[in-house]
This record gives sequence, structure tokens and C-alpha cells, in this order.
Amino acid sequence: MTQFPVVELCSIGSVFLSDQIRPVIHVPMIAANSEAPAIGVVGGSGLYEMEGLEKFEPRAIHTPFGEPSDKVIVGSLGGRRICFLPRHGVGHRLLPHEINHRANIWALRSLNVRWLISVSAVGSLREELAPRDIVVPDQLIDRTGTGAQHTFFGCGIAAHVGFADPYCADMRGCLLAAARALAPKVHDGGTYLCMNGPAFSTRAEAAMHRMSGADLIGMTNAPEARLCREAEIAMATLALVTDYDCWKTDAAAVDLQTVLENLHANSTMAKQIVRDVIARVPETPDSPSHRVLDTALFTPRELWPPATARNLAPMLDRFV
Repeated sequence: MTQFPVVELCSIGSVFLSDQIRPVIHVPMIAANSEAPAIGVVGGSGLYEMEGLEKFEPRAIHTPFGEPSDKVIVGSLGGRRICFLPRHGVGHRLLPHEINHRANIWALRSLNVRWLISVSAVGSLREELAPRDIVVPDQLIDRTGTGAQHTFFGCGIAAHVGFADPYCADMRGCLLAAARALAPKVHDGGTYLCMNGPAFSTRAEAAMHRMSGADLIGMTNAPEARLCREAEIAMATLALVTDYDCWKTDAAAVDLQTVLENLHANSTMAKQIVRDVIARVPETPDSPSHRVLDTALFTPRELWPPATARNLAPMLDRFV
């Protein structure tokens, strides 16, 4: 079991800093993770059941933000450290709004995950993006309205990361190359709209989403992308199209059975792509995504509250 020092989080609206400048605070931080940089995979619990995965073990990670969706499966594939996390828990026990995304991404970052493949089932809002196609999106619209829960910062340390391009361009390139080598229909780019679940869209909502310029719709990708950016993890999404949502009047509205049938049809292909992309990911984390905090941290180091600094040690230890 991996255990990090956990400090009680502040409440929303708590005041840490007075109007007077505090003296410099030297905060004991967790030492930098000595394990080799790892590639993370978030998706269905079956993704880590693939050929070639060696020396794998489940690790229970306790985080300052609560418990992750499940244990992280840590192993080796093709000579690289791989960390798998079932987004909804093994057995798909968690609804989208019940997922503790902060705990998930913190847990992965604490294991020195520096690249992340998010395997996601999505609905299509465009005729040309057909069920069982694969899309590697390049843009994102967040309609969850829960952004305050999807940041590591606050509680005395302010940061504003750049998010104009929400997915790492380098990681997208790796994922596209792997997908094109294996899948019959791969689309480069598209806008993923993240909505609240757990119900699927109404027809009026689907029409509005199409008018907004969205191409895909799902319920989990926005918080993952935001938190990966703050954690300096290079993240890209492998979107598996399962349905046409409910906007197409000449097709049946989406239901769970349709989603599951098409998702299962794509699962073998998704595993092959994940296995192939691992060999394409550089061994050294040197993308712009790995340095975003250099220009994002707003609060001076001497004003960081010790408790908050401890909670964010996996991301901030290099600044100490």
C-alpha cells in the first residue's frame, strides 16, 4: 500500500493569508519519485488484461483528495512502466458524477505517471463519425459546471494553467500513429463536449450541442484533461464512438445496450492500440505539457501554506 502524508484540506472560502506578508516558509516536501516515468491508462477495467503485461501488482493509493476509483494496476509492458486505473472502478460501480477525478489523477502522478491515455466511450454528433469509429479529439467543451472540483489549486496556492489546446499535441501524435496503423477508421481531431450524466441527452440538448460546434459527447473527459494539465501529465484521448446520441431522427436514440455492444466490439482494438502506442511514447518527459507550471503558479513560494504544499507535493516538489 502506498501511503503519502495527508493533510486536511481547506474548506471552500477559507482564508489562509492575511494582508501582511508572511515570512518565508520552508516546507518539508515528499522527495521526488525515484521510479521511472510511467505511462498511465484510464478506461475500462479490462484494459489491463492484455498480453505482455508483466510484474503487475495492484496498489492502493490514499490521497489528500479522497479515494481513487480503484486500486492502480502497476506493471511493465514492452520495457515501460504502465499504470492502469479503471475509471468507474472494477465492475463499473461509479456513475460519472461519482468519480473522484482529483484522487485518480493525484494517485497516478504520485506514481510518476507523466503520460496518460484516456480511453473513452463517446456519442457522435456528426454523421461522418460513425459508431465503432475511433476519434483522437483535439478540442474540448466543458458543460459539467463542476470546475471547482476539478482543480488541485486553491487553499492558498493559486495557479492558472494554459488550456487553449486541452490535449497534448505530442501525445496526440503518438496515439494517432498507433491508431492509424491498426484501426480501419480513425479521425484526427474533433471537439469533445463533456456533460453531466448519468442520463443521456434530450433531443433538444443534442441539437444544442451540435449547434455549439461539438463533434463528440461524453461525461468524463473534461475533468481528466484539466487535472492532467495541472499535474503536468501529457494527456490524449482515444475516443471510441458507440452511438449517434439522439439527434438523428432516422436512427434509434442511444440506449445502454447499444453503447455496450459497440464498446465491446472496439475493446480488442483499443487494447492493441494502447499496446502499440507505448513503444511510441518518448522515455523522457519533455513535452510542453510537462512544464506548464513554470508559467502558471501565481502565488509566491514564500506564501505557500505548508498544508497545501504538502498536499500538492507530487506536482510541486520540483519547485522547492
